[in-house]
Amino acid sequence: MDDPTLIARAVRKDVAAFNALARLHQSKVRGLLLRLTRGNHATADDLAQETFLEAWRGIGNFRGDSAFATWLYRIAYSRFLMHARKRKPDEQLDDWQGEAPSGEAATHARVDLERAFTKLSAPEAAALTMCFALGLSNTEAAEALDMPLGTLKSHVLRGREKLKAILGDQP
Repeated sequence: MDDPTLIARAVRKDVAAFNALARLHQSKVRGLLLRLTRGNHATADDLAQETFLEAWRGIGNFRGDSAFATWLYRIAYSRFLMHARKRKPDEQLDDWQGEAPSGEAATHARVDLERAFTKLSAPEAAALTMCFALGLSNTEAAEALDMPLGTLKSHVLRGREKLKAILGDQP
């Protein structure tokens, strides 16, 4: 079943339809939140759960002006920002939470990239993730992040430059 059909059913409080929507979009929402929380799986999972709860409660407010995924990313980013504002000063998201798996060079490159992402600001990480990892257009990403298009483009440019500098220093 496609998103519009599932959304129409979910608006009528069809739990099964909303669960199907959640299954279709959960990995990308969790991926975004994992990047924003700098690899903290527990926090990313908690925020993803909050995102889908808020989406369920507000499904009737989804107007269809954008893709359902874009609407979810906006909720997820909003949940992340609320979490970041509430966290205690001694809680650092800057510490890498994951472990580098052993294996092929591609695996190591991915781990290096994930670690480099921890050095970006939240808006830079979100902009890069949405535009490159999730494949949203700049316009869609700007809408999801509730920021002007020019600001999004600046975050993408600065984030890419920071990643190049960080990864250029890698052995």
